[in-house]
This record gives sequence, structure tokens and C-alpha cells, in this order.
Amino acid sequence: MRRSPALSAVPARSALADSIESLPFRQAPHNIEAEQALLGAVLINNESFDRVSGFLEPNHFFEPLHGRLFEIMGKLIQSGKHASPITLKTFFDNEPPIGEITVAQYLGRLAAAATTIINAQAYGRTIYDLAVRRELILIGEDMVNVAYDSPIEQPPERQIEEAEQRLYDLADKGKYGSGFMSFGDATIEAVEMAARAYERDGGLSGLSSGLTDLDRMMGGLQNSDLLVLAGRPSMGKTALATNIAFNVAKAYRTRQKEDGTTEALDGAVVGFFSLEMSSEQLATRILAEQAQIPSEKIRRGNISDVEFQRLQQAAMELQTLPLFIDHTGGISIAQLAARARRLKRQKGLGLIIVDYLQLLTGSAKRSQEGRVQEVSEITVGLKALAKELAVPIIALSQLSRQVENRDDKRPQLSDLRESGSIEQDADVVMFVFREEYYVSRKEPSMTKVEEHQKWQDEMDQVQGLAEVVIGKQRHGPTGTVRLQFQSEITRFGDLADDRRVPERYE
Repeated sequence: MRRSPALSAVPARSALADSIESLPFRQAPHNIEAEQALLGAVLINNESFDRVSGFLEPNHFFEPLHGRLFEIMGKLIQSGKHASPITLKTFFDNEPPIGEITVAQYLGRLAAAATTIINAQAYGRTIYDLAVRRELILIGEDMVNVAYDSPIEQPPERQIEEAEQRLYDLADKGKYGSGFMSFGDATIEAVEMAARAYERDGGLSGLSSGLTDLDRMMGGLQNSDLLVLAGRPSMGKTALATNIAFNVAKAYRTRQKEDGTTEALDGAVVGFFSLEMSSEQLATRILAEQAQIPSEKIRRGNISDVEFQRLQQAAMELQTLPLFIDHTGGISIAQLAARARRLKRQKGLGLIIVDYLQLLTGSAKRSQEGRVQEVSEITVGLKALAKELAVPIIALSQLSRQVENRDDKRPQLSDLRESGSIEQDADVVMFVFREEYYVSRKEPSMTKVEEHQKWQDEMDQVQGLAEVVIGKQRHGPTGTVRLQFQSEITRFGDLADDRRVPERYE
């Protein structure tokens, strides 16, 4: 006879309870002696506070009293006063005694027991590391509790993302920057950057986009820069972005340093956030470009045996590229940052492309304040991420319709949609413009022979041409770069001109 689930579960619960009671009690990791040593060091020499104030906070102390002591010490020192057992005593007159001694007596013992301030920073790091471990334990406990009692409307994916975000926030908590840098050190870094540019093919200080004239105008794609690539629909924004992504990933070369780590000599690992197109559509575009087969023929399967072999060969070459695509739609700027950090740590990230900016979402608070504030939060977040990861970020952006109302359709900075913060936060603003797109739509009737011939002559002048208008550049000139564009395979390339034509010998 089969027992009921309720009765059969009783012995299991009883056994589980017995096993839990038999487990030894584990206390959260801490080091009271390190906390006492650090507080004593600060009491005998307030200068030691400066050694730990950049990363250590009162809540990092395991003993609450130690945290309050550290907080009061910091306030006294930062206001120009001296922190000593005597000056601290007045803040703790009403504090209950610690065992058989008062807080004032405890302060005196801390100062008396301190012998040196040399190890103050090491004590501070120990306290900080143990606080991180305790926070990890809390995150793990929260994950377990939420997984047990998760509401129906919260899918597991959201819990994973929230836990992931908490972990990355915890990992970045101790990063307060390196503080002031002397002008001499800054000069050395500038010279080293110039040396790398001198040694690199093409003389670029940044990543090469694979387009010679664009690189010459910009010096390459610079680390920590936010580059906005804008244009009206059908101008080729995504095509240019995929071309740059492929060129950077293809050029990726590394070398191993003496300490065992690797550094990039050229090119980079590319993270492509495609919020509009699927990864399959994006891969098809790059395949079409490399195999030189129109993407619509690939999608329909309308290709010859020779073209199919060419497609297979291109696919084999592309499989080894360090190009990673995330095609999740509607993600927030916080989620994008978390995924970029993860890719940076796992694979080593050197370039981020976001297609496109207006499809990102901000926080719930900013979205309630209006779209302008939300876009402002997104651009600020992208710029901060570029600085944090020390990589260039190319963010594609839509333009407003007012472009279509002008005779000259070339975009301007004022055409950027929804927020002036895009122009303000970006280091570089580029516009893709193809006059061929507009001229082709003005074709007159074949019966109007003279007008049609005039239109044909105009088409011959602009066909296959594209312009990248650099409307803003913090570190270089503005201007226009002319490129070749093959629309059937969505490929941008350098425009052939007299400088690149070989000399003729009669």
C-alpha cells in the first residue's frame, strides 16, 4: 500500500533537522585583531587614515563599535581636527561598557597597544577582503531564499541577472581610481602611447577600423571613447558597424608577456550588442560581405555551386573570429554593462558596438521622468562603461526626420534624436550619408528623355559613394571621409583615388 506524501515526508524532515543540528556553527569571516590594530594605528598617527580611506568604509568592520569609531575618526580628521582617545571620548560617553571597561578606557588600550603604522594599509585590506566575503555569503543566502520563494511573475532569468549585477557591483566596489597622477607619470604614458602608434602599422594610437581614410582622420578608435555613429534609415549604419567589427576582430593578434599574461598587439575582441537584428541576420551580413554574395541570395538559397563553396570557405574563416554577439532585445543599460564586464573578464574585450542606442532602456525612475532623461542616463552610462573597461564603444543612433525637410540632406549635430546629451557625452559623433539613396528616388519618367539623362548623369556621379561626416571629435579635426559602398553586399571600403593608383611607366 502506497503511503501518503505527507506521512512519508516526516522521517525525511526529522533526519534533515538532526543533521543540521549536528553541523558545527560557522561564524561569518572576520578579524577583530586586525580591526583593533588599524584603529590603534590611526589613533597614534592620524596620517595612517589616508592610507585606507580610499577603499575602507565604516560598514566594512565586523564589530559595529569599530565601524562607528572609524567613522568618527574620519569626520574629525577630514575637518582638520585631531583624532585621539581624548577627542573621541566625548562622542561615546553614553555608550554601554565593553565587558568591564568603558569605551574611553577601550580607546586608551587601542592606542597603547599600537606600535607602528607601517602595516596600516595591510590591516585595512584584510578588513576589506573579509567584508567582501561576508557580502558574498549574504548574496548566496539571498539567492537561495529567492529561489525557494520566488513569485510567479519573476522568471529565473531575472533572478540570475539581479544576482549577477550584485556580484559585479561587489567586485567593483573597491575601485575608487588611482587618485592623483603626477604630471611626469602622465607624460610617460603619453610618450608610451605615441611609441605604440609609431610601432603599429599605419601609425595609429587606437584600434584600426580597417578603413584607411577614417583612421587617418581619427587616429583609430581610442580607448575610453564613446563614438556615436548616426544616420537616417537605409544609410548603412549597421553595415558600417559590422564592417568595423569584422576588421577589428580579424586583425586581433596577441603576445604573451613575461608575467604570463597576454596583451593585444593589434585588433581586439569585439562585443556586438544587436538590439534590432538577430545574430543570424548579423552573421549573414558579414558572410555576404566576405563571400561577396548578396545577402538576399544567401537568405533565399539562390546561389550557384561555386558561390556555395565560397560561402563555406568564408564561414570557416569567420568561425575563429573573436566576435561575440548578444541579440537580446530591450535590455537596460545596467544589463548591458553587466554583460560587457563578464565578457571582458572571460574573453578580454577590446571594442563594444551597440546597435542601436534608442533601443536601450534606462532605470524605471528615469523612464518615468521622460524619454529625454532616460536617453541622458543611457549615454552617461555608456561613457562611464567605456572609461571603466578602457575600451572604445561605438553606439549607433537614429536621426530625426527634420533631415528630410532640407534640400541638403547631410546630417548635422542638431539632428540627433531625443536628447542633447548624445552630443554632449560623446567623444566622437559621426554621420553616415549616401546621396545615392536620395538621388535614386528622384528618377523621372523614361518618357522625359532629357530629364532622365540628366538624372542618369547625376546617378553616375554618386553611385557607390558614401560619406562619413565627423561632426564632433574631442581629440582631432572634424570633416568628411569619402568611402566606397557596395550596397548588394553591404560593404564599405576605401575609395580609390590618385594617391592609391600605381605609377605608370611608359
